[in-house]
Amino acid sequence: MASFITKPAHLRCVVMTCRLLSVHRTRITLCSDRSYVTEGDNKVPKIYTKTGDKGFSSTFTGERRPKEDHIFEALGNTDELSSAIGLAREFCLDKGHTFTDQLDKIQCILQDIGSNIATPRSSARESHMKRTKFTAQPIADLEIWIDKFTEELPPLTNFILPSGGKSSAALHIARTVCRRAERSVAPIVRSGEADPEVAKFLNRLSDYLFTVARYAAMKESNEEKIYTRPQ
Repeated sequence: MASFITKPAHLRCVVMTCRLLSVHRTRITLCSDRSYVTEGDNKVPKIYTKTGDKGFSSTFTGERRPKEDHIFEALGNTDELSSAIGLAREFCLDKGHTFTDQLDKIQCILQDIGSNIATPRSSARESHMKRTKFTAQPIADLEIWIDKFTEELPPLTNFILPSGGKSSAALHIARTVCRRAERSVAPIVRSGEADPEVAKFLNRLSDYLFTVARYAAMKESNEEKIYTRPQ
């Protein structure tokens, strides 16, 4: 969601991007094929804007809200989720896992989710909503991936603890951050300020991360720790 992205791996912070949107009012490039860059504008924006020094920040619609507002809380959580997935991806790359391209795509989708969250419907114009609409297709993609991995995994008969090697454990961390992101997005969706598909995607994403964490452990021949009641 940042105008200076050249590769999906080099993602910028959602919150910072919202501030850049507020300052420049130009279209920016998402990891998808939507382009918000003003053609011919080669000016590189500064990382710091100083507009948040008094504890307020801007939504994509131009509203100034306190930084502790639920919108920015949700944006921070989705940004943290992308970072957690990025770290897990690095461990997975080291082990040669073939699903890292899916993690790349998910990080890009999280940028689109940030766009949607940063566009409260109560203050959005039709042009805002058209730019940031979030659809159900990414949810369907996750379900296809989950089903594919599940077919290869042994049946789950016990509670498992986050374990199974660095790749698996890092994916479990991302899963727990995803749950927090989902909790922070839920009231925003219920109030009608964000598309319902945003919450559905995060709900499905936590299932995906759980499944792919188990898959990573299996592929690396690492044992997953099973919960046992302490004696």
